[in-house]
Amino acid sequence: MEQSLRSARVANFVYFALCGSLIGTWVVHIPAVEEQVGISHATLGSLLVLLGLGAFTGMRVAGRLADRLGAHVVLPIGGVLSSTTVVLPGLFPSLWMLAGALLVFGFCNGCLDVSMNAHAVQVEKAYNRPIMSAFHAMFSVGGVIASLVGVGTASLGMSLTAGMATVGAAGIVIALVSARALLPSAPQPAVTDGRQARAGKRRKPPGRIWILATLAAMVMLAEGAANDWSALHLKDVLGAPASTAAFAYGTYAAAMTTGRLLADRVSGRFGPMAVLRYGAITAAAGITIVSVTPWIWAAFAGWALFGLGLSGCVPQLYSATWRVDPAAAGANISRVAGLGYLGMLSGPAVIGWLTHLVPLNHAFLLLTLLCAIAASAAGVLRTGSGRTRETVRSSQ
Repeated sequence: MEQSLRSARVANFVYFALCGSLIGTWVVHIPAVEEQVGISHATLGSLLVLLGLGAFTGMRVAGRLADRLGAHVVLPIGGVLSSTTVVLPGLFPSLWMLAGALLVFGFCNGCLDVSMNAHAVQVEKAYNRPIMSAFHAMFSVGGVIASLVGVGTASLGMSLTAGMATVGAAGIVIALVSARALLPSAPQPAVTDGRQARAGKRRKPPGRIWILATLAAMVMLAEGAANDWSALHLKDVLGAPASTAAFAYGTYAAAMTTGRLLADRVSGRFGPMAVLRYGAITAAAGITIVSVTPWIWAAFAGWALFGLGLSGCVPQLYSATWRVDPAAAGANISRVAGLGYLGMLSGPAVIGWLTHLVPLNHAFLLLTLLCAIAASAAGVLRTGSGRTRETVRSSQ
């Protein structure tokens, strides 16, 4: 295998870890930002909508630019911009200035998110075997790195701004150095079916893309719900001590990271359709256990199954966008990722709203339903699964 392709894969790992560490840097500094600005949790929740809106907009812009200029051009720019703006939420003591900072940071991080996924599907295509899930595992590793760096800067007595600026400065260097290893975009075939005059104009996405985007929204809504409600479930529903309840999210996150490291091998052997179908079934079983069990140990097992099942689902949906329309892969990834991101942001709110009607553990049954729907719709990946197995066998 060419050294340049291996280098491009390593560079893509680095960008995923960078994106996870930048988001993680914001997350670990949320309490300090709240204190600095003097806002409540409820107000912060409203501000996070702006973060999501900025990210969604950035994804749409970067997706089209990646198709036009190449992901190898847009990705380093997204990395530099996201690294530069990560410090903004820590700079301003004003509510409105914080709102603007989150909007800008969200936009830049959305650009990084889509362009790194667009380059990832390009690398995966060159490898002729599934590798997308491993990239997404590196995003989780980036979050762990951000936590460790946050603890380190705090122990050194660094201020909020200095700590975030340090991460941003390192991110700029990493984004620029890694850019040298990225793959140039492959030339696209000419349009010869009577639409050549419109080739440079906006392409109407196939209906299959919106199916993939809807499935991404369902799966990522479930992920978002787990992020915010897993610890509260053990504490408020099962009466676990706060120290024990905190491990609920850790169990879920560890299982998801492990699953993403293994999902590529499973996808290569059985196809992406199997990963989505049986992963969603596993997740449905796990969250159902969480919903009905009165035992803490069983709840931990349920959250682990939930994370393990969800781990490989979204990467398969991202990979499928290339097979639908390689010439518009960037724009299509932005649609799938954008709708999925909105699902992740809305997940905690949807579960919170349902708790006004039913107990928290019963509200989780909505996630069971969404996972069941995703499993039943896994056939949308059927065409790609056959091709994946053939290419893997031919390369062995």
